Amino acid sequence: MAMKKIDQETVRKILDAADIVEVVSDFVSLKRRGANYVGLCPFHNERTPSFSVSKARGFCHCFSCGKGGSPVGFLMELEQLSYVEALRYLARKYHIEIKETEMTAEEREAATERESMLSANEFAMEHFERNLTDTDDGRDIGLSYFRERGINDAAIKRFHLGYAIDRSDNLLAAARKAGFSDKILINTGLEIRTDDGRMYDRFKGRVIYPVIGLSGKVLAFGGRTLRKDKNVSKYVNSPESAVYSKSRELYGLYQARTAIAKKDKCILVEGYMDVISMHQSGVENVIASSGTSLTEGQIRLIRRFTTNITVIYDSDPAGIKASLRGIDMLLAEGMNIKVLLLPEGDDPDSYAQSHTAAELESYLQENEKDFISFKTSILMRDCGGDPIARSKVISDVVRSISVIPDMITRNVYIGECSRKFGIDEKVLTLQCDKLRAERAANPRQAREQADVEQPAGNTLQAVPPAAPAGQAHLSHASGERRAKMLHGFEREVVKMVVRYGMVDLCEAYDEEGNPSSMKLIDYIDSELSVDEIRFDNGACRAVWEEALALRHATWPQEYADFLEAATRRRSESVAAGEEQIRREAVDLADIKRRELMLLDSTEATYAREIEEFASMFLVRYLVNSPDDNIRHLATELASNRHELSKIHSKYTNLGTERDRLPEIVPQIVYALKSAILDYNITQIHGEIAARQDEPGFDPTPLIKRLIDLSAMRSELAHFLGDRIVAPPRKC
Repeated sequence: MAMKKIDQETVRKILDAADIVEVVSDFVSLKRRGANYVGLCPFHNERTPSFSVSKARGFCHCFSCGKGGSPVGFLMELEQLSYVEALRYLARKYHIEIKETEMTAEEREAATERESMLSANEFAMEHFERNLTDTDDGRDIGLSYFRERGINDAAIKRFHLGYAIDRSDNLLAAARKAGFSDKILINTGLEIRTDDGRMYDRFKGRVIYPVIGLSGKVLAFGGRTLRKDKNVSKYVNSPESAVYSKSRELYGLYQARTAIAKKDKCILVEGYMDVISMHQSGVENVIASSGTSLTEGQIRLIRRFTTNITVIYDSDPAGIKASLRGIDMLLAEGMNIKVLLLPEGDDPDSYAQSHTAAELESYLQENEKDFISFKTSILMRDCGGDPIARSKVISDVVRSISVIPDMITRNVYIGECSRKFGIDEKVLTLQCDKLRAERAANPRQAREQADVEQPAGNTLQAVPPAAPAGQAHLSHASGERRAKMLHGFEREVVKMVVRYGMVDLCEAYDEEGNPSSMKLIDYIDSELSVDEIRFDNGACRAVWEEALALRHATWPQEYADFLEAATRRRSESVAAGEEQIRREAVDLADIKRRELMLLDSTEATYAREIEEFASMFLVRYLVNSPDDNIRHLATELASNRHELSKIHSKYTNLGTERDRLPEIVPQIVYALKSAILDYNITQIHGEIAARQDEPGFDPTPLIKRLIDLSAMRSELAHFLGDRIVAPPRKC
């Protein structure tokens, strides 16, 4: 199958259209806080919101774990999408037509297996959907089944329900014809290969329920047989794969996510049809665990949207008891749990089919109970007058209470249990504290908790630094020491480039003394070139080189296009304002006064738009880079944009970073140069000490070099110490 790539003009349209608040809201419940939005971080487990989303900057950032980024970076990190997959997700979201060009052989080779697997799943879903509606078997068997279950066309389309023809190669033949390799089809679990090399469809003669991830990608399938043969498994599911982890997905969450966030409540049921029927009835904040016990990963998915969950049970006591222990995990994650028991003989599917949305909502509100009270009543049914059985029930309930992280909530439940069981609160509290202490003392559990709470470290991989000119004699170890010593200084320089690279910094003069504005990136490039400085850290070097390429290849045309549009908006604003003034002004003096105010306001808006475009230009591209090293570092450096760095705040009075760029940037550049001098001076001292006993060794050239370097360092130290506001020479 020929592979293609998205052309650059389409990429630009996608990046321009993507709204960070809208994108993040698909995965996280956000609340407005001042100019920004906040929510629970989707990258780590937390109970207090530390995830901030800035609509103006098109950026999100967690102040706890440090993760975030642009819309593209956010999707890649959260959903483990490739760069192209993230762009396609955004293109679908904003209805942007994707124009593609053929990939080169090298680009095809670099295409990820994951992307191919997701494409195969997408193809399979569409194949099963066509089978359901466009084939005799699909209509007679699959569609008839859904009709008998009361499922309408809208629900079938919303959940992409399908049918697998009862032939062993129906999907295989179609997928091969479309160009999918046998390897990809096997890796997704769509096909099975026997020991003798024969391949056959995993799903055949079954109605199909696609499992769709939060990004809208098809990850897996569930297939239900319609046969009565007890030797045939009722359900067949996709196996775990590179794109599907059963413990991290919940059926229906993609369709339910908006309703869950809006209602601030999630309803948990067991099966596919339970979800579909309740959605069809009008209750859409419903998801299913698909017959498996809840996992931490699934609970954290729910926590992105709400901390309130209602679990619906049918009236089967055995089934309820079997799932009680798993739901303790919800309590441990700080979820507020309610439980609903349906009338005898009903399950969520049948109840939703026989009641309106209003009736279902009313039943929910009137009959749901808190989980602890529900668990107590269920377990106490079988105790009778047996004191031992009663004691076990009390211990079980206290164990559930002990996992609740919030102390006040625990104490409230302990009080309820004390009144219900007639046991002193102090006794229950002591038992609860004992259980918590036992878990805290368990080394394995302590390690797992540390893994959850430990912020993610820097995953960037730096390439080995190149030896600087004149230092070829340095060992690899000394080169590593240099890279390590200079890393922080290089990051500060690159940080200024990422944040403000295309902002006007100072005046430059030609040979005739005529001034012109110089961009921040050009000033830094000039300063580094003068002393032939090359970044040692691989990630810093990659960001720097990409920024230079954008400055020279992309900026001129994009700035010209933006300036043309901004100028047009300014003219239209002035014309509209003048027309309004002519309609409303009372005399000539009023006209002149209001026209002056109009011009001032319009010019201020025009200047502000240009400033914002220049300020965000490099950020917009770098945090959306397909290169992992560039994107990760640029995202990290673009965060906390208005905070002063530790290095330059050492030499300056605190102030607004943007306003103090003419002072800050030279100081950062000179701090890097000073650090390089310090390193070189240390190396020369080391060489003199190491060679002083060599016969015929003359240290004079090294001492002369040492004097020159020390003089240069003193000059830089004087500059940094005196906190000069402007660069010491014309730039």
